[in-house]
Amino acid sequence: MSQISTDTRVAERKKTRGLAVRLWKQWELQLMVIPALIIVFIFSYIPMYGVLMAFQDYSIFDGFWASPWVGFKHFEMFFNAPEFWTIMRNTLVISALKLIIGFPAPIILALMLNEVKQMAFKRVIQTISYLPHFLSWVIVAGFAMSILSTDNGSLNILLQSLHVIDEPIGFLGTAEYFWTILVSTNVWKEIGFNSIVYLAAIAGINPSLYEAAEMDGASRLKQISFITIPSIMPVIIIFFILAIGNLLNAGFEDILLLGSNPVLRDVSDVIDTYVYRIGIENQRFSYATAAGLFKAVISVTLLTVANYIARRSGNSLW
Repeated sequence: MSQISTDTRVAERKKTRGLAVRLWKQWELQLMVIPALIIVFIFSYIPMYGVLMAFQDYSIFDGFWASPWVGFKHFEMFFNAPEFWTIMRNTLVISALKLIIGFPAPIILALMLNEVKQMAFKRVIQTISYLPHFLSWVIVAGFAMSILSTDNGSLNILLQSLHVIDEPIGFLGTAEYFWTILVSTNVWKEIGFNSIVYLAAIAGINPSLYEAAEMDGASRLKQISFITIPSIMPVIIIFFILAIGNLLNAGFEDILLLGSNPVLRDVSDVIDTYVYRIGIENQRFSYATAAGLFKAVISVTLLTVANYIARRSGNSLW
């Protein structure tokens, strides 16, 4: 038993020494990482003490240490709130729609662009699809409101000219259209930029695989099915794990801007907008912090479970 213990300590010592040697050899790279670590520590870790508010009746005048502790009072209030199930339904439905439609969209675009042989045309399409990502949601929401407006809105004019409708439709004032508009706008904005990583993964595939497949008589569709997709599957799995971890992040700016009409609150109110409205507008800081902390815990749990399942395929984050 003592021999096994000694061997274990020796192995751990060698492992630690090997890590130190590797870090020393890569000191230039480690030096480049330090500013990023400092930024993450300052803006992501130091503010974490703010979660204490979830367990207090926080007062901005008394501060963190003088505010009375109330345990799980605010969590119970959040779970028993009349709007709790509506908020959870909206959050899960919007997130699921963004995942189901928005996640495969850039993969499909990358596969399609990879098949384009005219480089000039390919570059034009890539540029057009990338540009919306760099527009703020304020501008994108302005575009959407202009297009969907009942007063000279492009979509209503088109539908009326085609005799599909007789009167303009208030798309952004009708609950049944909101989820479709929100998800469509998100896909349009991010599909091009999100396809970059998949195009980079496709570019790394060995061309000899395609040459061998062509010699065997494989069609382009079969080459995509049996070479391209399996080759980029590790990248797809990693991004899918991250997407699962963000399942409760239904969005904030897009929903806040596109769903500003109070008529849409039953279908647009999600955890993030609820926290903003209750915490900032109503100044119920402890209650809003409890709701945000609940979302964070569920997100970490989903990320861990998704990573555990993906680990069986050999492609996981850790």
